[in-house]
Amino acid sequence: MPSKLDQLKAMTTVVADTSDIDAIRRFGAVDATTNPSLILKAARMPNYARILDEAILWGRDRNHLTSEITDRLALMFGVELSKIVPGRISTEVDADLSFDTVGTVTKAGQIITEYEKLGLNHKRILIKIAATWEGIRAAEILQREGIDCNMTLVFSLTQAAACADAGAYLISPFVGRILDWYTKNEGKTYTAETDPGVLSVRQIYHYYKAHQIETIVMGASFRNKGEIEALAGCDRLTISPQLLEELANDKGDLPRKLDPKTAVHPPAKLSLDEKTFRFMLNEDAMATEKLAEGIRVFSRDLHALRELVSKHMHEAA
Repeated sequence: MPSKLDQLKAMTTVVADTSDIDAIRRFGAVDATTNPSLILKAARMPNYARILDEAILWGRDRNHLTSEITDRLALMFGVELSKIVPGRISTEVDADLSFDTVGTVTKAGQIITEYEKLGLNHKRILIKIAATWEGIRAAEILQREGIDCNMTLVFSLTQAAACADAGAYLISPFVGRILDWYTKNEGKTYTAETDPGVLSVRQIYHYYKAHQIETIVMGASFRNKGEIEALAGCDRLTISPQLLEELANDKGDLPRKLDPKTAVHPPAKLSLDEKTFRFMLNEDAMATEKLAEGIRVFSRDLHALRELVSKHMHEAA
């Protein structure tokens, strides 16, 4: 029997949730997604010292700021990933722009322009933006300009519905972080079928399919392969190398759990203006807390990445 990973690939587009180029090559993912945390981890690996050194050399030759060199580093990882995967590369806008619509649009434009200079067409790029109200408005503008967006840090149907209304290309609901919150706050043990993160993605998936929404649902942030198996059939799933390996080594049967032809108990269509969005999100303690925490973590790791670049610049001087 084929491995569970091969069975999953037959019904779901598998995306590598890593900037580890060797891992992506090993598991044959279609797309790749990155964020400051993943790039920070990869930049610290000896295998990729060359990319870090090249980014620093580029910056020193042009007297660029540390922040500009850090941006270049992210782009260089993106270009390397594009040589391995046939599909899309997600590149994240700075987390400190999460509440700045104009700043996000401007930064996204810069990312696309710099990728084009490096020979990577914008059709292969997804601009990754936090699903705040301001981020969603930025995505609405970018989508009209032909720039596809990956809305990250999605923890609720409210966010998912607003992203769909904005015409976002793709959303990334965070399964494992939802589980983390409920485990901590309710002290319960969950199975794959009762996992609050799994149930959240299923609700969003059914909502989208029932209301004929074209925005892609890509489950993310998994804590175990049981969560992945419970979402088999989802449009896309972005999976860490460790869990990809577990799926590749498992020869058991993998039944389909989600099917676009069968929307189970879909919620009614939501109508969201800004005040309704903010109130509904505020009423959801988990989504509010995890969105804020996620932005803080990405911002922290972005600054840590800049510090790493600055340190290497001084060492190379």
